[in-house]
Amino acid sequence: MSHKITTHWKGGLTFESDNPSGKSVIMDTDIEGQNERFGLSPKAMMLSSLAGCSGLDVISTLDKMKEEIDDFKIEVSGELTDEHPKYYHSVVVDYHFYGSDLNKKKCERAVNLSVDKYCGVMEMFRRFAEIKTNIIYHIATKR
Repeated sequence: MSHKITTHWKGGLTFESDNPSGKSVIMDTDIEGQNERFGLSPKAMMLSSLAGCSGLDVISTLDKMKEEIDDFKIEVSGELTDEHPKYYHSVVVDYHFYGSDLNKKKCERAVNLSVDKYCGVMEMFRRFAEIKTNIIYHIATKR
């Protein structure tokens, strides 16, 4: 399977990129003397892609396991190299699960399946970055 996208310059340092889904995204960067941003940073979008890819895996796995959670979020932080071309040399992925009756074994299994087997973006990141993952449980008390 191959994907093809088209990225179109919109003036200044702003670009619009399409996606095989039919949706598009605006990208730009910090510009000295300009406070307004119109889009997302291309490098940070890579971190979002990692979280999105892994999150899709985790939620679909939990659905198959019939495991219900109240909420879920992924925080990803990346450290860039000092020299150009700057790239992420280390990445930390924090998986946050929320609920009053979380099955930690199932949550951990879902994360591990994503990290070790299913997430292609995670595999791409492994080619150039050290990746650390953490699972954090937020247990809500029942009233």
